[in-house]
Amino acid sequence: MNSRVPARRNAAIPFIFVTVLIDMLAFSIIIPVLPVLVQDFVGGSAARAAEVYGLFGTAWALMQFVFAPVQGSLSDRFGRRAVILISCAGLGLDFILMALAPNLWWLLLGRVISGITAASFSTASAYIADITPPEQRAARFGLMGAAFGIGFVVGPALGGLLGSISPRLPFWASAVMALANVTWGLFVLPESLPADRRAPFSWKSAHPLGALRLLRSHPVLAGLASAYFLMNLAHVVLPSTTVLYMRYRYGWDTRAVGILLAGVGFSALIVQGALVKPLVGWLKERRALAVGLAFGAAGFAIYGLAPTGALFWLGVPVMALWGIATPSLQTIMTRLVSPTEQGRLQGALSSLVSLASLVGPTMFTQTFAVAIGGRYAESAAGAPFLLSSALILAAIVLARRATRPLEEVTAPERAV
Repeated sequence: MNSRVPARRNAAIPFIFVTVLIDMLAFSIIIPVLPVLVQDFVGGSAARAAEVYGLFGTAWALMQFVFAPVQGSLSDRFGRRAVILISCAGLGLDFILMALAPNLWWLLLGRVISGITAASFSTASAYIADITPPEQRAARFGLMGAAFGIGFVVGPALGGLLGSISPRLPFWASAVMALANVTWGLFVLPESLPADRRAPFSWKSAHPLGALRLLRSHPVLAGLASAYFLMNLAHVVLPSTTVLYMRYRYGWDTRAVGILLAGVGFSALIVQGALVKPLVGWLKERRALAVGLAFGAAGFAIYGLAPTGALFWLGVPVMALWGIATPSLQTIMTRLVSPTEQGRLQGALSSLVSLASLVGPTMFTQTFAVAIGGRYAESAAGAPFLLSSALILAAIVLARRATRPLEEVTAPERAV
């Protein structure tokens, strides 16, 4: 029986990868069709549809912020397997609800539930931390980043293709994928957290602010958490501003924008799927974190300063190398908490991502609006990307200061 456990755990890695991919698809596959459904439900008014669609996005991000640490804490108490499978099942059933939604309010309810059930990334990350030796975690966290990249590229394209047949079809396709994944997981996903390593569940530590207290429990964790928030805040400029910027500055049409976004996703896949392991193994986590962030800052600077679309393209491979930073940061942080706190840690990190998603869009779109409304509109249009570059530089400073004690003394590895 013992000989079967490693085999099942090896099978669990592809399952976790697919689970993260489906979480990302839950967000991206309906991008082409959700605005259409919203506009139909509000009577065809584009202005009203834009207002309501913004509410949908805020509601989804807010649910992620609230429920990611709750799921992480539940997994620390009841185990990862049950939480992941229940979350996937809930996501599949929720897509059925949205596919059948008879009016706007049912559709909004479905989007709220989607934000709750798609918050399983924190538990999936804790699962990886449970079953992976510390020296291999960066590579496996990189694979999870690759799943996000695939979802970013495939989701909107698949949603557009299916939506051209019927605006409800992407929801049905997502439901089938999520429920099929649950069925697969019942057979291949073993529990990763033994009963003797579980921690009692407490609402005090499970709500977002309580979960964030864990990040203040260690000076290195606190500094890295601040850097992580700035990294994710900087990243929000890409979905919130890039399309507007490229249309305004370079006059690109939808086809050109789509080709560039596909190039961004493909470059990220190469880095996350193939380069994270050798680069982090060579540089080690602390140096890889700093190097990755430096590439991110340089990439954003190229985006913001590029006077032509061709020069903007030069920033794509540079930006992709930013991808070695997050797995390195996550690996360092998993070493600083006990096995009973891995779920809380990943939940807290997911809450930081959601908080950045709540704050970032308004910050960057307003920066763009102010920049192009002034006297030097064309040359100042890249201000949002330069702001992101500055945020990454600040993250480098915070990360280097926080991890300075790790230069001389190796942090105790408690998560064996």
